[in-house]
Amino acid sequence: MSVTVGDIVAYLKELAPLSLKESWDNPGLLVGNPEEPVQKVMTTLDVMKEGVAYAVAQGVQLIVSHHPIIMKGVKALRTDTYDGQLYQQLLSHHIAVYCAHTNLDSARGGVNDVLAERLQLQHTAVFIPGWEDALYKIVVYVPHTHAAQLRSVLGKAGAGYIGKYRDCSFSVSGQGRFTPQDGTHPFIGMPGKAETVAEERIETIVPGSRLSAVIETMVAAHPYEEPAYDIYPLKNEGEKLGLGRVGMLPKPLSGTEALHRVKEALGVQTLAFAGNTEVMVRKVAVLGGSGADFISQAKAAGAQLYVTGDVKYHVAQEAIKAGILLADGGHYGTESPVVPVLCRQLEQAAKERGWQLECLIDPTSRDMIQHLR
Repeated sequence: MSVTVGDIVAYLKELAPLSLKESWDNPGLLVGNPEEPVQKVMTTLDVMKEGVAYAVAQGVQLIVSHHPIIMKGVKALRTDTYDGQLYQQLLSHHIAVYCAHTNLDSARGGVNDVLAERLQLQHTAVFIPGWEDALYKIVVYVPHTHAAQLRSVLGKAGAGYIGKYRDCSFSVSGQGRFTPQDGTHPFIGMPGKAETVAEERIETIVPGSRLSAVIETMVAAHPYEEPAYDIYPLKNEGEKLGLGRVGMLPKPLSGTEALHRVKEALGVQTLAFAGNTEVMVRKVAVLGGSGADFISQAKAAGAQLYVTGDVKYHVAQEAIKAGILLADGGHYGTESPVVPVLCRQLEQAAKERGWQLECLIDPTSRDMIQHLR
């Protein structure tokens, strides 16, 4: 089945809802037409000329980047500047760009979950809570003949998750009554004639971050012209979402051993650090990218080691005073692991949805900060 930029954007919004972005951020579809068809997509950390040239050579129609290609308002489009040439290159080859930034940092399975997995952290929790994903109950009425299909659709759209259980729902049989009016095209019955139909009431639970997508998918899959459904806000506690993760190592390590694990897991040539390497490390806090402002929170969380990027001199001094071991894996080093994961997620989504889509990883992507050895 063919797929458009808009189809992939809709999936990416399910994966990393825009509601999770920081107020200053600018994620979303920043270049291109949502109606354009896509056969190849490329994931990258940054949109740079070298990556775009590779995308052009490979016939890519959509680039999915972590860092936004446009962060602030564009006041001029001049092709004698780097950015102007970049935009010209993209537009002239009909390449769209979608960016998932701080929303992907906070999302399930995003930057910080990937970073925690790289370090083999267990029993992870959100490090800096920012949002609670409010829960809703969705109730829909459907003919018995289509109930199983609709339950399946709801589950695939993100409904029915309770803890580690999926496809959770409850059903009861009853009778639905309605009279189609003039101008309608009823699935069952005729305009002007009262109908009674054996129906099933399906109820399930939906996180607020997926509510719109679930409703849209449900309405599209429902056989009725005007599906009857109800949405109830719940007081049940939803999942906590936010920046960073904190978790436990499989076994305690010395500070030096823990730093070597971080260096190896990130695949970086050098690893800057500050603090006492003699400390025994069991609990670790991570925040991919730029998390130098959260030393005190890492200490309060009980972490012996804090892994982040973009650490400055006085932040290192603060970590030493706080008695916490600090590892600076770099902005690129702590965020780039999400790029291949994002590609695999797109491939899996394509497989589940029957899309004819190939995903590439930008081979030109590199750390902007280079080290002389």
